[in-house]
Amino acid sequence: MENAVEVRNLKKYYGDVKAVNGVTFEVEKGTIFGMLGPNGAGKTTTIETIVGLLEGTEGEVYVLGMKTEEELSGVKRRIGVQLQDPSLFPRLTVGETLDLFASFYPDPLDVEEAAEQVGLKESLGGRVNSLSGGQRHRLAVSLALVSNGEVVFLDEPTTGLDPKARRDLWDTIRRVRQKGATVFMTTHYMDEAEKICDDLVIIDHGKIIARGSPKELIEDNFPHQAVEFTDPGLNPEDRDNLTDIDASGGINFEDEEGKVILYSEDVATTVTALIDYMRNSGKGLEDLQVRSATLDDVFLKLTGRGIENE
Repeated sequence: MENAVEVRNLKKYYGDVKAVNGVTFEVEKGTIFGMLGPNGAGKTTTIETIVGLLEGTEGEVYVLGMKTEEELSGVKRRIGVQLQDPSLFPRLTVGETLDLFASFYPDPLDVEEAAEQVGLKESLGGRVNSLSGGQRHRLAVSLALVSNGEVVFLDEPTTGLDPKARRDLWDTIRRVRQKGATVFMTTHYMDEAEKICDDLVIIDHGKIIARGSPKELIEDNFPHQAVEFTDPGLNPEDRDNLTDIDASGGINFEDEEGKVILYSEDVATTVTALIDYMRNSGKGLEDLQVRSATLDDVFLKLTGRGIENE
């Protein structure tokens, strides 16, 4: 398939700080592409460099076949961009703000439709400075959608939204793809990336550490199921003994969340051994559950820490 975005050995340094340190990837047209990583991983720097808001230290970026640094005006006409904290005119209404942004594009979306897609149709007459934080965030997303762009860039689009608003926005993103556009989004929410992304990269400390569809990343890293329980106060000896239990995929102790996770290809054997050990050691076993591996497990395996610990 033809690519909507191509990034080749992109680097962005701030003195000794390597915010983005040599990333290479491509985004196929008509897909929802995710860049997943913790805060400070380099996601926002990457997306702002791709759309021309920042100049890279090294590397090349192409959007819809155009080299961003050489054809920036052409790129801008064909994309929509949502930033985490856009500068808006506080005294304008939501409708006026959308009208203004729509005027920047050759074939914009209807303003009411753009507002309705993010649940702001009833707020079109309200001033920007009267919006709540969540509403301002949804307005930022709407400003990207009103472009009717061939590629829509969304930087952490659901941060600060309540669970229902998040799921509604997921549906909106899927509709954008169904219309034929490409969506490039960053996120630090594992469930979000797993549920809506067709393809994604995991970025950490400015480097891409994994690439594939959510299903591929999980299956490649974990042909196991996860046996999870609350840490009952295990001492170092207990932790050493737990490693002898049939956990063919290893074991992780998430100290900050108080969880222990065993990864096993033979769940029945692992659970039986775990229950026997806890009974013999006089310890309780709480919140025991068996689940399939997730992107959280992939990130933990690749980095040795949970994404929410950042």
